[in-house]
Amino acid sequence: MTADLAARYELGRTLIRRAGELAAGYAARLADLPVRSKGVQDVVTEADVAVELLIKQAVADAFPGDAFLGEETGPSAVTGADHIWVVDPIDGTQPFVSGLTSWCISIALVAGGELQFGMVYNPPLDELFEGGRGRPALLNGRPIAPHPGRDLTEGIVTVGYSPRVGPDQIVPVFDRLLRRGGMFFRNGSGALTLCYVSCGRMLGYVEPHVNSWDALGGIAVLQAAGGRTNDFLDGDGLLAGNRIVAGPPAVYEALDEVLGPPR
Repeated sequence: MTADLAARYELGRTLIRRAGELAAGYAARLADLPVRSKGVQDVVTEADVAVELLIKQAVADAFPGDAFLGEETGPSAVTGADHIWVVDPIDGTQPFVSGLTSWCISIALVAGGELQFGMVYNPPLDELFEGGRGRPALLNGRPIAPHPGRDLTEGIVTVGYSPRVGPDQIVPVFDRLLRRGGMFFRNGSGALTLCYVSCGRMLGYVEPHVNSWDALGGIAVLQAAGGRTNDFLDGDGLLAGNRIVAGPPAVYEALDEVLGPPR
């Protein structure tokens, strides 16, 4: 990792902890936190915005020429940028407002059109996942690796879903998975799920469409851990999102078949 990327990596590690402290403070007073709907099963809170602004301002202060793409504030100077920070301030807002633990902060950096590194922090369990090009995949400083299974019958697969795709598109995925002897799970956070695949808690993860801020931090960790994903940035994946297939190389093709072809 070059010196300029290493400096950004260390900034990301510092920022994600600070962001986690801020988000945890909001989580401790959920009863007083206004929740606004952005759509079906899609909510936003004051916490989402405050956490994103904390990260965005700190990046601007440290690297004023870098671009920023956040779930809440959108793209900022992204076109043609050399370095793009991709941030989800609270991935899993629905679990967050429901008092569950399956939410996180996700930070990733894209440079030269390629994903360079990512980190995902889950404040309720104090778990920091990190990794990238030239960096190992770590959970709280310890090396991690994907599930050793070689068949879908040997672990649990997360099947992600959002109202951006219809029931007619997702129900067949469950059918194909179950007919192959697999089992499914969903925790409401794409970034956290990718990290669970990275450390072997989940065998794999498939979803017809996920946004870049929900995925890139976890994808970087999984790739550093030796896992395999589809080329998420293919086409307009950064701004428009993409499908996701993620798992150990031994079961990747089976996971891809379960999800089915792109639509």
